[in-house]
Amino acid sequence: MKIERLAIPDIWLITPPKFGDSRGFFSETWSASKLKDQGFDEHFVQDNQSLSAQKGTIRGLHCQVAPHAQGKLVRVTKGAIWDVAVDIRQGSPSFGKWVAAELSEENWAQLWIPPGFLHGFCTLSPNTEVIYKVTGDYAKMCERAVRWNDPTLALPWPVTAEAAHLSDKDQAAPLFDPRDHWFDHG
Repeated sequence: MKIERLAIPDIWLITPPKFGDSRGFFSETWSASKLKDQGFDEHFVQDNQSLSAQKGTIRGLHCQVAPHAQGKLVRVTKGAIWDVAVDIRQGSPSFGKWVAAELSEENWAQLWIPPGFLHGFCTLSPNTEVIYKVTGDYAKMCERAVRWNDPTLALPWPVTAEAAHLSDKDQAAPLFDPRDHWFDHG
C-alpha cells in the first residue's frame, strides 16, 4: 500500500495496489497488519455506503464528538469526489486549516480522517458511490455540522452554490465558530 501524509500530517492518502487481468481486478483495500507497520492502529466498528445520483452533491461538513467521535477511512467505488477534512482540534497548529484530495474509481485512493476533523465531499460525477469505515458507532446526540460554504473556512468547492445539491440539514448547518470546543489537540 502506498501511504502519503498530506499537508496536515494526521490525514493520510492511502492507495492500495490493484491487480488486473482479463477477468477484471483484485485489490486488498484494507489490511490492519500492513497499516499497523506504518503506525496506523485504528479499530473500525462500522462500514457506511452512500450513493449520490447527481454531480455536485455535497455531503458535509460533519463530525461526531466524544464519547462517540469517529475517524473515517473514505474510498470511492464508482465515480469521483473532492474529499475535504478541516482540522477543528483546539490547540492544533493547523486549527481551521483544511486538506483535500480527489478520490475516484480510477485512482483507487482512500483518505484517512481521524477524529477531530470536519469531513465533507462533493461528487464530481453522477451516480457516485462512496464507502467509508468508521471508528465509532453513529450517535445522533454527538453529531455536529458546519455549513459547507462557510466564508471563514473559504473551501474551494468544485461547484457553485447555485449548482450544489444538499440535504436540508446540511443547508441549515451553522457557520464555523472557532470558539466551539469540540476536540483538543494532543
